[in-house]
Amino acid sequence: MKKAIRIILLSLLGIVVIGTFVFLWQKSQPKTVVYEIVKPSIQTISKKTVATGKIEPRNEVSIKPQISGIIAKIYKEAGQRVQAGEIIALVKVIPEMSQLNSAESRVNVAKIDLDRIQKQYERDEKLYDSKVLSREDFEQSKANYLKSKEELQNAVDNVEIIKDGIAKRSGSYSNTQIRSTITGVILDIPVKVGNSVIQSNNFNDGTTIATIADMNDMIFEGKIDETEVGRVHEGMPIVLTVGALQDKKFNATLEYISPKGVEENGAVMFEMKAAARIPDSVVIRAGYSANAEIILDQRKDVLTIPESAVSFENDSAFVYVLKKTKDKTQTFDKKFVELGLSDGINIQVVKGVVDSMEIRGLQKVETEKTPTPPAK
Repeated sequence: MKKAIRIILLSLLGIVVIGTFVFLWQKSQPKTVVYEIVKPSIQTISKKTVATGKIEPRNEVSIKPQISGIIAKIYKEAGQRVQAGEIIALVKVIPEMSQLNSAESRVNVAKIDLDRIQKQYERDEKLYDSKVLSREDFEQSKANYLKSKEELQNAVDNVEIIKDGIAKRSGSYSNTQIRSTITGVILDIPVKVGNSVIQSNNFNDGTTIATIADMNDMIFEGKIDETEVGRVHEGMPIVLTVGALQDKKFNATLEYISPKGVEENGAVMFEMKAAARIPDSVVIRAGYSANAEIILDQRKDVLTIPESAVSFENDSAFVYVLKKTKDKTQTFDKKFVELGLSDGINIQVVKGVVDSMEIRGLQKVETEKTPTPPAK
């Protein structure tokens, strides 16, 4: 019995040893490496850079009052389109008591002066009719009377302006009526009824009643890195991709590059502007974020291959051209090539390759198949 057990154990040990040697021998055998085969193709190669920024209207103005007071009415809302001259809001004037008192006092003085000069004029008129007073003295008296009447009217107008912001004889135009200065879309009305506003003058910028812009003339405002700014110039075509409209692209033309850079996060950035051509059927809102693709260089209809198929050695570039395939074993010939423009994926081949060649690409990776579980 013991002898049988010993034989069995020795047999098992022998099987394990033989199996180990077989496994190690199989692992030591060289595996056949299989590569993907690619063919040259005719394509357009473009080298691009991307600038980030936003879409803004070219002409955006802030409407400010020419008189201080309180907002009495607002006739428009943000998003509405207005024509130049349309009334946006109405300002109620709150007169300053010292100015009003001074203006009313001026009216009283003008009335007293007019009463005195009018009586003098009436006496001179009778004397002139009696040919006692000369024509020259009568005309002087009449001029003094007319000047006094005008002075009284000016004083009355001044009181009306202080009280109401408009004189009766000035017609329909009034500083209390805040009007649009351009034709466009109202972007924002930051005030509400009851807010106090300050007039725009030499010492104060004034309160903004509304912001209006011409949305038919949009520009892209962005920044470009100093490493790329030397290769761009005014007039270059640009393709805009708007973040809110990812399925649409718009053409633009580079108009401006700042002559001075600004350092941001350790990099020097230059401001740039491009005129965007937006179709009438597309609604663009001010402030949309956008990316601008600028074509730095381009080669049209040239022979290209994947850049991953190119190998480099010192200053030379070469590819491996398929010679033959036998029992899954691929044989390649090394061929030097002259390269051109690259877009990071494909590269132009200037010399050394024709479109009928088959070129070695990336190595194929064999993935182990997961066994299918038995059906229950």
